[in-house]
Amino acid sequence: MTSGDFASNRDNFCYRHPKRQSFVLCQRCARTICGECQTVASVGFICPECIKEQRKNRTPAVKRAQRRWRRGGGASGGVAAATGSTPGMMWIFILTAVVFLLDWAGGALGFSLNRYLMFFAPDIYPAMPFSAAPELGPFQPWRILTVALTHSGFFHVLLNMLALWMIGRQLEPLLGTGRFVASYLLSVAGGSLAVTLLAFQTPVVGASGAIFGMFGCLLVIGRHLGANMIGLMIVLGINLVLGFLPGMNVSWQSHVGGLIVGALCGFVFTRTRRREQRTKQKLLLGAVGLALLVGFCLPPLWGYILI
Repeated sequence: MTSGDFASNRDNFCYRHPKRQSFVLCQRCARTICGECQTVASVGFICPECIKEQRKNRTPAVKRAQRRWRRGGGASGGVAAATGSTPGMMWIFILTAVVFLLDWAGGALGFSLNRYLMFFAPDIYPAMPFSAAPELGPFQPWRILTVALTHSGFFHVLLNMLALWMIGRQLEPLLGTGRFVASYLLSVAGGSLAVTLLAFQTPVVGASGAIFGMFGCLLVIGRHLGANMIGLMIVLGINLVLGFLPGMNVSWQSHVGGLIVGALCGFVFTRTRRREQRTKQKLLLGAVGLALLVGFCLPPLWGYILI
């Protein structure tokens, strides 16, 4: 196409700003939109007209829930809450994928990255026997969180990331990236603590504890806003039951621990939504983290007794 043909084709310019060249199309109406007119959607971008139509077509229940949450200042008012973007969730995706690929590539060379990142309770205490990686020496506390980056196979990581996407695209814009990531990490630690106390010598891989934590957080917030959470409760119940079935090789302890901590985080958010309660919210989340730390400081002998 010649430069004259390009300039004469109005489809190559923003429909609201005719002098601005752009190659981005609205995912709903396919009109060309410049950077100023773009609003991030779950996939691609949406133009201002489609945003207005989308807001106009919201159900009364959705409008009521959004008004109640925003009135309390539940979202931070930042980019994530305003545009629906999910940078925290995307970074979790990227880190998890990188670790999975490195572990997969290392398998061909006889090296397992998961071996150094998975959760194994004896490894997080100094001078404990049965270490999964004795050459690293005692005291490997990073395993409490890095377990969420490890997975046993392709379908394992795929199902966990799919579940995270389904929950995160709703929860992160509602909470803001900082609160979402904090809840995710606390849920991971909650799952690791439950394994420590209830299955001390069981090695664990996977982000299931964090996923159940996000389930719990979204469930508590949804119920607080008056949303219909029956579908989520059914899915959550089925997944919990599967963890108790024999032969499933699933750490139900991690699921339960993550769920409890995630629900507790959701409860904190629903009770500290106003802007003047931000300090209280941070203190309460810090208290949850401190309680988890105290739990890990309990004598490891408890773990052996409950095996």
